[in-house]
Amino acid sequence: MKRVLFAALSVGLLLGQGTHAQSARTSLQGVWRIVEATIGGPGGRTIAFGERPNLTIITARHYSRVEVQADGPRPILADVAKASADELRAAWGPFVSEAGTYEVTPGDLITMRPIASKNPAVMGTGVFLTYAYKLDGDTLSLTQQRNQNGPFATPFMLKLVRVE
Repeated sequence: MKRVLFAALSVGLLLGQGTHAQSARTSLQGVWRIVEATIGGPGGRTIAFGERPNLTIITARHYSRVEVQADGPRPILADVAKASADELRAAWGPFVSEAGTYEVTPGDLITMRPIASKNPAVMGTGVFLTYAYKLDGDTLSLTQQRNQNGPFATPFMLKLVRVE
């Protein structure tokens, strides 16, 4: 599930195309917060983000996102140099960060190309994520479509709300 949410969120920040003349309600540019993730397929489910910390920032051509994928607070490490592998995973494993460029194409598609990420597997030459998007006022819906390996068999959907 973390992998699904990470990929989704990579997207989560992605969209901000248009001119400065666009109103805040019709532009992808802005600051967004994920409020819900829906995972498709037979065992699919919807996850309410509640108070999970996350933020996505979308400019004219770039995006950046950070997210904590944990239901509760992460442990504070007393001494990072002495922490066990399990302690490090508990503190840093649920943290997701990514930034890159994006482009919007006809058909209400957005393609994100990560430049920097906590997870090196999702960045680099040829890596991309394409989502279908729908902007309805201050709500942005993203539905996973494909990545560099092809279409997703069971896509997930993210629902974000505008913070600013």
